[in-house]
Amino acid sequence: MQVLLMNCDTRGGEELVNPPTVSVIICAYTEDRWSLIEDCVASVEAQTQTPIEIILCIDHNEELLGRSEQHFVWGRPSGAIPLTVMPNKYHGRLGSARNTAAEIASGEVLAFLDDDAVAARDWLEQLIAPYRNPRVAAVGGAPLPVFEEQRPRWFPREFDWVFGCAYSGLPSARAPLAHLIGANMSVRRTALQEVRGFHSDDHDDMDMCLRLASAHYNIIYEPFAVVSHFVPASRTTWRYFWRRCYFVNLGKVEAFANMQGAANLGAELAFVKQIMTRGIPAEMHKTLRGDLYGLVRAGSMMAGIVLAGLGHLSGKFRRWLRRPSVAVTPTAPIENPQRS
Repeated sequence: MQVLLMNCDTRGGEELVNPPTVSVIICAYTEDRWSLIEDCVASVEAQTQTPIEIILCIDHNEELLGRSEQHFVWGRPSGAIPLTVMPNKYHGRLGSARNTAAEIASGEVLAFLDDDAVAARDWLEQLIAPYRNPRVAAVGGAPLPVFEEQRPRWFPREFDWVFGCAYSGLPSARAPLAHLIGANMSVRRTALQEVRGFHSDDHDDMDMCLRLASAHYNIIYEPFAVVSHFVPASRTTWRYFWRRCYFVNLGKVEAFANMQGAANLGAELAFVKQIMTRGIPAEMHKTLRGDLYGLVRAGSMMAGIVLAGLGHLSGKFRRWLRRPSVAVTPTAPIENPQRS
């Protein structure tokens, strides 16, 4: 992916004199996460950099919508950060809910936080610092996993993206990044409007980043903007691992096709190269030093790469089966499309 680097900042001596206003957007869909939602909202209210508003968008769940309005809006104390609870107005899921909230947000920067994540107190402060560069359109932080049960010893840290978390191989200091992690990311509202919002429900973060990069904006990863991302025990199984590796990459084929000229496989190819040249050799070295699980983790990495490749090929084959018999001219995107 081509990303233009124009005076990208480094950490230190960078307090913003006039920091951008920030709207924090949280999307939720199930009452099963109620205690996590409460903790998520509380962590935003405790930020050292106060947002101008919090928007909680409920995704097609009337019970959760009513409970959220009663708990977060009714009787909210005077002087508290304005908090809006609203339903997803589109038919889709996460990408659609984010579009719904973004359309009413008034902040110069929109910060997206998953409903099962708790932000560190300086999360927003760290997240908005790179915006002093006007060519920076989006900044993402590091969602760090907090496991419901102990971390499986067989699970390679290079695949923590399966949980929606920061994974081994990401930069340890502020740097450009092709794909931000949706659980902890932000974007300039005007830049998001320029690319007409999110175009995907399952790959909304990747879609947004590639479209912005195609428009010659900078995408920045700030590892010091930290949130704790809850990982339930149900997501630490082999079944969840293989399904994510396969189906995420199957779905990417359709997402890439919809992006047309903005699509780019550079990040995926770089990830495979890193696994083969650094990840697997590192685990084999640990095995030789007595950590037998190193061999298991190396095998898991190899399996993950193979499954991802099979998912990509399956997606390509499905598109081939659905190919039109005659050439079709794509229609222009609409301003506020309903996502499916």
